[in-house]
Amino acid sequence: MLSSSLGTTLEMWDPQMDALTEHFRVIRFDHRGHGRSPANGECSIADLGGDVLELLDRLELPVVSFAGLSLGGMLGMWLAAHAPERIDRLALLCTSAKLSTPEFWSERANAVREGGTASIAEAITARWFTPGYGGREPYIAMLAGISAEGYAACCEAIGGMDLRSDLPLIKAPTLVLAGADDPATPPEHAERIVSGIPGSVLAVLPGAAHLANVEQPEAVSRHLIEHFRQETTTAV
Repeated sequence: MLSSSLGTTLEMWDPQMDALTEHFRVIRFDHRGHGRSPANGECSIADLGGDVLELLDRLELPVVSFAGLSLGGMLGMWLAAHAPERIDRLALLCTSAKLSTPEFWSERANAVREGGTASIAEAITARWFTPGYGGREPYIAMLAGISAEGYAACCEAIGGMDLRSDLPLIKAPTLVLAGADDPATPPEHAERIVSGIPGSVLAVLPGAAHLANVEQPEAVSRHLIEHFRQETTTAV
């Protein structure tokens, strides 16, 4: 299961699909108010995680391997800590267990409610990619097409999130990937996650900012395939 970032749709994972589908059944979904999922008012990380559990129940999937980038990674941490029986292996990309302040996220939510997502698309996507990356335009359009209320509600969910105390509860084998040039969730955020999740492994990807899976698709796909193809053993 692949979970995307704030301000993107499930198409964010297109660069990985050919490689991953050679090995796995792959499920992608849109967060509330993103892509084809309707906005549903105020929400928390727990609410968004509950959406994933409802989807798994509808699909009759008792357990999945889960990869999430940014907001998607936050959901991955929440799921692995609060519904550990549903997550057998976990990959966390360009994410954080605690990101900025509630005030920061409230200001961004208010700006989007007033001006729409198009008003921030240029500035935000500039932080998603390194300066030399030339393929930003589709992602500017992707962000500009996100529901303002859906984006704002997810901003506030991130603002109210603190998963640091959940990290030691995560027992699923965990891979943490960071973009070396990510200004949104710098590598030190990944290092803090690794220090909190027992047995987790960190890889820092050069030449990548926040959407590392887009800038370094082959490297990210390789890491995910290697991680998810390993067998998970449980001590009895």
